[in-house]
Amino acid sequence: MGKKSFTVEEIKRKIEHYCAYQDRCHKEVEAKLKEYSVIPEARELILLSLMNDNFLNEERFSKSFARGKFRIKKWGKQRIVRELKFKDISAYNIKTALKEIDEVEYINSFNELAEKRLKQITETDIYKKRKKLADYLLYRGWESSLVYAKINELITKK
Repeated sequence: MGKKSFTVEEIKRKIEHYCAYQDRCHKEVEAKLKEYSVIPEARELILLSLMNDNFLNEERFSKSFARGKFRIKKWGKQRIVRELKFKDISAYNIKTALKEIDEVEYINSFNELAEKRLKQITETDIYKKRKKLADYLLYRGWESSLVYAKINELITKK
């Protein structure tokens, strides 16, 4: 049995629903359109229509992405920037998205995360403990200057 074919109008409705459910970036929408095997001309028309009707808004997407990944997943700015670049978001929109993160909230969140993670590490060797904490925080995208300052504050060499 072959793939079900849709009219351009049906695909447009499906993509509108896809975008209304959650903010999407152009790359995600284009991937979805490829799944439907939409011809390039129709793809352009659908994308233009989505942008005109405000279903697709890269700035709104990047702002909500940054807020969500910071508040829910406790990602640092570097990880957020890396992921946004991977989604082909412009440098301007990345900069705008990072403004959504309050500096005080950012530092408080970082401190809470570091202290919580330190309690979970059962390693007794002080150097391995420092490395485990650093690896965890760096992977989550926190700035190395913050990470190493916090480790020196929390785990002192005896």
